[in-house]
Amino acid sequence: MKACKNCICEQEYMLKEHRMGLVSTFKKGGVHPDDKKSLAKASVIERIPLPEELIVSMAQHLGVPATCLKKKGDVVVAGEKIGTASGFISAEVHSPVDGVVKEIRKVRLANGALADAVVIIPDSEQKTTFTTKYDYSSLTSEELLASIKDLGIVGMGGATFPTHVKLQIPVGKSVDAFVVNGVECEPYLTADYRVMMEKGKEVLEGIMIISKIINPKRMIIGIELNKKDAIEHLEALIKEKNYPIEVMGLKMKYPQGDEKQLLKATINKEIPSGKLPLDIGAVVCNLGTVNAIYEAISYHKPLIERVITISGEGIKNPKNVIALVGTKTSALLSFAGGYNVEEPEKLISGGPMMGFAFADEETPVLKGTSGILALLPPQEIKTLACVSCGNCVRHCPMGLSPNKMYRNIKNGLYQEAMDLGLLDCKECGCCAFSCPSGIPLVQSFRMGKKLGRRKK
Repeated sequence: MKACKNCICEQEYMLKEHRMGLVSTFKKGGVHPDDKKSLAKASVIERIPLPEELIVSMAQHLGVPATCLKKKGDVVVAGEKIGTASGFISAEVHSPVDGVVKEIRKVRLANGALADAVVIIPDSEQKTTFTTKYDYSSLTSEELLASIKDLGIVGMGGATFPTHVKLQIPVGKSVDAFVVNGVECEPYLTADYRVMMEKGKEVLEGIMIISKIINPKRMIIGIELNKKDAIEHLEALIKEKNYPIEVMGLKMKYPQGDEKQLLKATINKEIPSGKLPLDIGAVVCNLGTVNAIYEAISYHKPLIERVITISGEGIKNPKNVIALVGTKTSALLSFAGGYNVEEPEKLISGGPMMGFAFADEETPVLKGTSGILALLPPQEIKTLACVSCGNCVRHCPMGLSPNKMYRNIKNGLYQEAMDLGLLDCKECGCCAFSCPSGIPLVQSFRMGKKLGRRKK
């Protein structure tokens, strides 16, 4: 078989499967981008120095932004609540540092949204720490869930769904499988990999904490085979602690990190259109989220910092760092040695497939910021007319017809596009990645969803 351009050859996958035995994955669609993980994979986690200024957005999560509780001149301490949840789908926001509120202002986020933000000047000496470990063994599931809510934990894989809502199992429903997402299938990103390698014990304890809340019949960690050392490391720790947790090695295939594809790969169940994992008896949590829950319950530490990958061919020293929420992109880039070119083609928050391109280096880190990438200019790609090759249909993991949806949106037929399943589109980018005509399919679908909803 010939290798596709920008893809890992099929023979390599077959060799991996031969060595590891039959390897599970989702069956429908998907692509094989070059994972680019070698740039930062070996970089152990470093803590970025205390920034001179933090910009803490009130829109740190999916749903309604938090309501700001502070005003200019207020003194804050690390872990203090500075924004309170404004609805059921919302989350608390905390100060990452001891310091003083410089101002409250609007800030443009990487996804283009405009949000209120608290600008904090940190004290030169930080007195508040989260080093005391608490005994949580006597806490009930309700008390654990309340702590997760109060400490502002959200999904850290990018979706930022408030975790206390996800783990609140309605009466009459039960959890057959709790699946921890350690896939990290986006190219370049290695933050979750480093967390597995350096904080494996904490992750496993976090899984056991969550099991007290949702009482699953089965617990699985899904990890792709390009992280075989992480699989072996966690398996050894599980054996040492005798935890009832399975580690499942998965074939390298994008977008396996999406919960629908991950559940198909791990428990062979499909989520029906418009339904949630819980409707098929499953709960999925990102591995970074599990680690944050461990820290929240064990140390009463709010979600005020996270591990981020700084990578891309435009970065001088790609690495993985712990950065405070609110840290400016410029501080991250400086810590990684800056650019190794005069100016990169683009900056991306998250991964190259589903992340957001942005230009302002003042853009702050959010709870869901998994990576900051600086990419070099690609070979010139011209947008051509659709040649009806069917690549987008063949590679769509949701079984949609991107070509037909695109034509409808282009002609203003938004309801027709919705009828074809536009709202089921995950915006994963498989269609655009495989399109030989370079058609901006994902951007079109994002616009189509917005305009389609307005016309309803």
